Amino acid sequence: MTHGRDLSMGELLARGERSFSFEFFPPKDEAGEEQLWQAITELEPYGPTFVSVTYGAGGTTRDRTVAITERIARDTTMLPVAHLTCVGHTTDELTAILDELDAAGVHNVMALRGDPPDGPGSPWTPTEGGLTYANELVALIRERTDMRIGVAAFPEGHVDAADLETDARVLKAKYDAGAEFAVTDMVLRASDYVALVERATAAGADFPIIPGIMPILNLRSMQRMVEFSRRELPEEITARLTPYADDAVRLRAEGIAIATELCEALLDAGAPGLHFYTLNRSRATREIFANLRITV
Repeated sequence: MTHGRDLSMGELLARGERSFSFEFFPPKDEAGEEQLWQAITELEPYGPTFVSVTYGAGGTTRDRTVAITERIARDTTMLPVAHLTCVGHTTDELTAILDELDAAGVHNVMALRGDPPDGPGSPWTPTEGGLTYANELVALIRERTDMRIGVAAFPEGHVDAADLETDARVLKAKYDAGAEFAVTDMVLRASDYVALVERATAAGADFPIIPGIMPILNLRSMQRMVEFSRRELPEEITARLTPYADDAVRLRAEGIAIATELCEALLDAGAPGLHFYTLNRSRATREIFANLRITV
C-alpha cells in the first residue's frame, strides 16, 4: 500500500495498486476528538491511499470538517479527502468552503448531495440559491477549482432512485460532470457490488468504484444503520450472528469474520480496493487487515 500526496485519486487508482482507505467523522466533544486522533495515529502506519472526513447534514460540522482535514494535511503523511454536500448551502457558500479547503491544503473532495437535514427518510429539499443534485456539485467544483473529485455509489441503488437503471444513470451524470472515482455505501453482499459495477459500466460510468466496508460489531446498531437506507441485513448474516445475541465478544468476533470474508470476496471480484467506515475507532479495521494478511 502506497499513496502519493501529489497524485490524484484517479491517478493513484490508474497505477493498478489496490486502494485501502479509512473514513472518519468530526467528533462532538473533546473526548471524541481524542478518540478520533488516536484512531488516526493507529491507522497511519497502514499507509492508506487516502482518508476521508465526513460532513454533517445541513453543514452542521463544516468548521470541524475543515479543521480536521487541514490537520491531517499538515500533520500526517496521509492524503485527506473532505466531504462536501449540497444540503443547507448556497452556491456562494459552497465556493467559500472550497476556498477554505484549498487554503488548508486539501485538494481532494467527495461531492455528495447529502442526507435530508431532518434525517434519513424525510423529504429532501434543495436550499434556495443552492444545488439539487450531486452532479451539479461536481460541475461546480470542476468549474471553480482544480480539485479532484470523488462521488458516492450505492450497491443496491439509492433509496430515492426509481429503479437500478435510473440509479446507474445518476452515477453516469456524476462521471460526466467530472468525478474520477466513486466510493460505495456499505456493501452487504459482494454480489451487490459486482452488479453495481456492471450497471455502471453498461451506463458508461467508466471509473473506479471502491466498495465501502462497515464491520458488524453490534447487531442492533448495524440493523438500524441498514434500515436508515431502507435496506435489510441479509438473512445469511443475521443467521450467523443471532446465536451470539447475548454474547458480545463472540458476536464481535463473528462480525469481524464476516467482514473479512466480504473483503476477500470483493478483492477476488476485482474491486480496486476497500474503504473502511471506521466510526473513529481503529481496532476492528486493524483486525480485518491482519486477517487479510495485508502488509504495511
